[in-house]
Amino acid sequence: MFPCASIASVTKRTVIVLAVLCASVSFHAAAPISYTFSFPEPQHRWMQVEATFPDVESGTLELRMSRSSPGRYSMHDFAKNVYDVHVFAGDGRELPTTRPDPYGWNVSGHGGRVTVKYKIYGDRVDGTYLGVDATHAHINMPAAVMWAHGLDDRPATVTFVPPAGKRWQVATQLHAGSSPLQFTAPNLQYLMDSPSEFGPVAVRQFMVDNHTFRFSLHHTGSDAELDGFVKDVEKIVRQERAVFGEYPMYEPGYYTFLADYLPWANGDGMEHRNSTVITAPASIATARADLLDTVAHEFFHCWNVERIRPRGLEPFDFDRANVSGELWLAEGFTQYYGPLALQRAQLTDIASTAATFGALIESVGPSPARLVRSAEEMSRMAPFIDGGRTVDRTNWSTTVISYYPFGGAIALALDLTLRGRSDGRLSLDDFMRAMWRNYGKPGGNREGYVDRPYTIDDAQATLAEVSGDRAFAHDFFSRYIQGHDAADYVPLLARAGFVVRKRHAARAWLGDFHVEARTGAHVAGLVAPTWPIYAAGLDQDDELQQVDGQRIGGDNDVAAVLQKHKPGDTVQIVYVNRTGAPQTASVTLAEDPHIEVVPAETAGTLTAAQKAFRDLWLGAK
Repeated sequence: MFPCASIASVTKRTVIVLAVLCASVSFHAAAPISYTFSFPEPQHRWMQVEATFPDVESGTLELRMSRSSPGRYSMHDFAKNVYDVHVFAGDGRELPTTRPDPYGWNVSGHGGRVTVKYKIYGDRVDGTYLGVDATHAHINMPAAVMWAHGLDDRPATVTFVPPAGKRWQVATQLHAGSSPLQFTAPNLQYLMDSPSEFGPVAVRQFMVDNHTFRFSLHHTGSDAELDGFVKDVEKIVRQERAVFGEYPMYEPGYYTFLADYLPWANGDGMEHRNSTVITAPASIATARADLLDTVAHEFFHCWNVERIRPRGLEPFDFDRANVSGELWLAEGFTQYYGPLALQRAQLTDIASTAATFGALIESVGPSPARLVRSAEEMSRMAPFIDGGRTVDRTNWSTTVISYYPFGGAIALALDLTLRGRSDGRLSLDDFMRAMWRNYGKPGGNREGYVDRPYTIDDAQATLAEVSGDRAFAHDFFSRYIQGHDAADYVPLLARAGFVVRKRHAARAWLGDFHVEARTGAHVAGLVAPTWPIYAAGLDQDDELQQVDGQRIGGDNDVAAVLQKHKPGDTVQIVYVNRTGAPQTASVTLAEDPHIEVVPAETAGTLTAAQKAFRDLWLGAK
C-alpha cells in the first residue's frame, strides 16, 4: 500500500511521483458492489434483489448464499429460499450458471461485470432470517444477499425501494449513502453484520457521554409506551458503560436498537457491531420486563463478543459454521450481566434477581451434563444447538447444558469469589475491563474486523493479571471451565445476603421425568443417570405401569405415590420396555435436589455486613 497520507514529508519530486501513483491507484480502484432491494408484492412475503459486481477478474465468478449468520453459530443454508435466478453480463447478455453445490452459482464469460437478479422468500421476523410482508421488511443480510468469493474487501452500496404507495424508512447500522434510502458498507463482513428494518418505524434518540443511541421500533403500541420504555433503555445503557468505563467507537456515529414487537414476530435477540436486533411476539405493555432483559443482554454484546471476540469467531465464515470454545464467556458472561444491569438500574426487584441467580445455579449443579462436557466443550456444541434442528433423536437433554446459563453460573461464581477474596476491592467488572483493554479496545485495521481476538489461555492470563494470582486463575479455569466441578454457591451468596436452600426440602424424588398418556403412561423423555429411577432401567417411551403398587396414568399419579413416602424409602417399579417385555425393579427414593435462591431478609435477617456487600455488588454504578 502506498503511504499517500505522508506525502508532505518527502521531496517535491517524490511528491509528484507519489501523487501520480496514488491517483492511478484511486482511478483503478474497483467500484463498489451494488444491491437493490425492492418489493413488488410484499403481501406474498418475497423480496426482489438485484446485485451488480463490477470490475471482476476474467475467470469464473463464484456467487454464494451464506450458510451461516453472524452471532448465530449453527448452519441455516439460506439458499433454500432463493429462486428465479437470472445472471447477466455487462452488455446485457443473459449468462448460464453452473451449480457447484446447493449454495453457489458459478458464472463465466461475463466480461468483467456481472448482474444477478433473483427473488427470495422470507416470512420469519427474528435475528437471523428475512421477514417480508405488507407492513415492513425485516432484513438480516446473510439471509438476503448473494456475495462472491474473493471480494471480501470490496465496499458495497445498498438501495431500498419501497412498495408502491408506501413511505417506508430505513433503520440500520449501515453508513448513510447519497440518498435517504441508500447506504454503504466498507466490506463484506460489515455488510453481513448489518441488519436493516425497512418500514414505518418509530425512532427515539438519546445521548450519553457524547455517544448517540437510537431506538427504532416497529410495534402495535403507543408513542407514550415507547417514550417510557426508551427512558429505561437509557438507564441500562448507562449502567453497562460503568462496567467498562467507556463506550466503544460506533463507526456510523451512533448505536441502533432494531426492535420488532409484533404478534407475528419470533422471540429473539441478536448482537451486531453497532446495532442489535430484538424481536418478540409481545408488547411493551404486556412484557416490559422480559423485553428490557433482552435489551440489557444484547447491548452488553457491543463490548463482549462484538469487540472482545473469541479467536474462533474472527472473522465469521459464511461458507461454514465457526466454532469457539469460549462462548461460556462471550455469551454466558453476557447472560449474567444482563440481569445485573437491570438490578443496578433499579428496573427489577431483589427477589427477581435472586430467582435469576437460582436459575443459573440450577442449570448447572444438578445436571448430569456437567459431568460429560466442560463449559469449554459445551461452547463447541453451538453449531448443533444454536437454532439448529435435528431429525434424529439426541441425548442432549442429559449431556448438554447451554453455554448461556452455564457461563452465567460461572460468571456469578467468579464475581463473588473475586469480591470475597479481595474484601470488595476486585470484581468481575475489573476482569471485563481488562479484557476490553487488552482485546476489545485495540480494534481492527479494517472496519468490522477485530485484530486481537482472544483465546481461552488469554482469558486465563487476564484473570491472573486482575487477581494478581496465577495459581488462583489456573485453578479456577481448570476446575470450573475446563473441568467438571461446580462452585459452592451457598457461602458465596451468603456473604451478599442470599440464602440457597432446597425448594422442596425432605420431599421424596424419583427424578424429573414426565409420563404422557398414549396407550398407557409412557415416559416422555430421556431418563438422566443422576435420577433414582435410572437404576430401574426405565427410559424414553417405556410404559410406566405401577409405582409402589399404584397404577400409573399420568404425572399426578406418580406425585400422589411420592407424597406418601420420604427420601430413603424403597418403592417397586413395574414398566414395559419397547420390546413389550414387563420389567420390575426396586428404587430407593432420594430427596428432591432442586434449589432456590432467596434474599436473606425474606428467610430471616439481613446483617449490616451482608447489606454493605450486596450494595457494592448490586447497587447503581
